[in-house]
Amino acid sequence: MVLAWRWLMSILFVVVNAVMMGLMGIVFLPWAAFSAKGAQKTCWLYTEWVRFTARLLVGITWEVRGEVPQDECLLVSKHQSFLDILIIFNAVPQPRFIMKRELLWTPVIGLYAWRLGCVPVARGRRGAAIKQMMADVQSGRVTPGQLVIYPQGTRVKPGQYKPFKVGSYALYSQLGQEAVPVATNAGLFWPKGTMLRKPGRAVVEFMPRIAQGVPQKEFLARVEAEVEGGSNALMAEAGFTALPDGKEG
Repeated sequence: MVLAWRWLMSILFVVVNAVMMGLMGIVFLPWAAFSAKGAQKTCWLYTEWVRFTARLLVGITWEVRGEVPQDECLLVSKHQSFLDILIIFNAVPQPRFIMKRELLWTPVIGLYAWRLGCVPVARGRRGAAIKQMMADVQSGRVTPGQLVIYPQGTRVKPGQYKPFKVGSYALYSQLGQEAVPVATNAGLFWPKGTMLRKPGRAVVEFMPRIAQGVPQKEFLARVEAEVEGGSNALMAEAGFTALPDGKEG
């Protein structure tokens, strides 16, 4: 009975937020089309709406820990769920994401992503995309702020592991900015590949900064240790244990 109720409320939550995303995207489109600030404010309001409905309908709350970056820096983040995107966007002042190039051509969403200064990446061409991003930064097209990269390149389910790619170091070394590892347990409550939402407290934690000038091998080792270790600790705090086959225990 409890599971059936969770499924019902989860479906309602997904539908309500899909409708609201469409409505807000269209209503505020003229503002977003002519103003990067308008695009950011609209998206921030949407994250607040999701925060409210998540608590009301499916029992998900969220918490931000650590020092939230206010300056230009590179956020090297664990990515388990669409929820961790929303939490980061809601928390930092000028977020911009490295994203799949296909999203740029999505009606309405693509325009908002472009106005926010997100960086489209073609799959299999990450090196070329980094060079293009640097050209965008130097030309002034990309608004200064907090650039978010997912070092594993995709969403990773809790308890599973994917190797960390070198792209985060390439950005770190070329941008000349400090890096902030970011951990999360959001995938426990907003899982990948299902509409079912699970009640609990989703956490995004900004870990200690990595100063500029760290060599590649040391940087990647530290990022992986901080992001994976921090995420595992947050998941354990929420009662998650991973079995050897990657399933939840």
